[in-house]
Amino acid sequence: MSAPRDPEELGTTTEPAHATIDDDTTVGAVHLTVADLQRSLDYYRSQIGLAVLEQAGGEASLGAGERELLHLAEQPGASPSDGYTGLYHFALLVPQRIHLAAWLAHAARDRVGLTGMSDHFVSEALYLRDPDGHGIEIYWDRPRDGWEGQVADRMTTLPLDVDSILNELDDPANAPFDGLPDGTVMGHVHLKVAEIASTVGFYSDVLGFALMAQLGPMAAFFAAGGYHHHLGSNTWESAGAQPPPDGSAALRHATILLPDSAGRDRVAGRLEHAGIDVVDHGGDPLVRDPSGNALVLALA
Repeated sequence: MSAPRDPEELGTTTEPAHATIDDDTTVGAVHLTVADLQRSLDYYRSQIGLAVLEQAGGEASLGAGERELLHLAEQPGASPSDGYTGLYHFALLVPQRIHLAAWLAHAARDRVGLTGMSDHFVSEALYLRDPDGHGIEIYWDRPRDGWEGQVADRMTTLPLDVDSILNELDDPANAPFDGLPDGTVMGHVHLKVAEIASTVGFYSDVLGFALMAQLGPMAAFFAAGGYHHHLGSNTWESAGAQPPPDGSAALRHATILLPDSAGRDRVAGRLEHAGIDVVDHGGDPLVRDPSGNALVLALA
């Protein structure tokens, strides 16, 4: 079975596990290294529709409304991190289907390059890559009552009905696009990992996310509170790989948002019990998964 470029192509080989992490856990801002900050800011503002919230000292925060979704740090000359573990894509979740339609109409008018378009049953998604090769997904979720409890059996990859999405708009050719709407959140983060079994052990058994679906030794998807997935992982481009070397345009860290300090302390306790190193990152715990991907445990 050949690996997809970006869509989450799935099959299931296991029943979902029970989550022990707090049901209200989500994911937050993704931190990336880029080779040219101005080039990246131009791209994320004009092509993706994010707004710059802060910029100083070779770094910038971007978001929708006042919510930070992406943090970029410049390292001039940084090379793409293909062939290593790290970020597969981060996924921006828009509130309604009409917002996905507005973005798609903008992409068609303004020639935004896409790498894929997929219907995952639980969601409809568009895929692309930024100038450094970082993967991006923009998607909306179908109503939860239509897929909850069916993720392991029904989440899949099918062709996207582009015409149906654009029909949400009265006039796609002239529909306004003023950026991603307030209410856009980081829906999930999909990681490149070296091996799936240890990844499942870390994210499910230690952190406490439910294993929602697994494609044998190739991919696994995890969530809190019955969501289809907050974290994805695959070996399609990274089986047996090492973390990217210094000087790469790569994932600095993803953020897991816990609802309160008590819940975070419980996760930290499980990490300590498992003998996994936790370091301080500006007052928040930072931990690395078995493939070297860094996660910061922050409070929502």
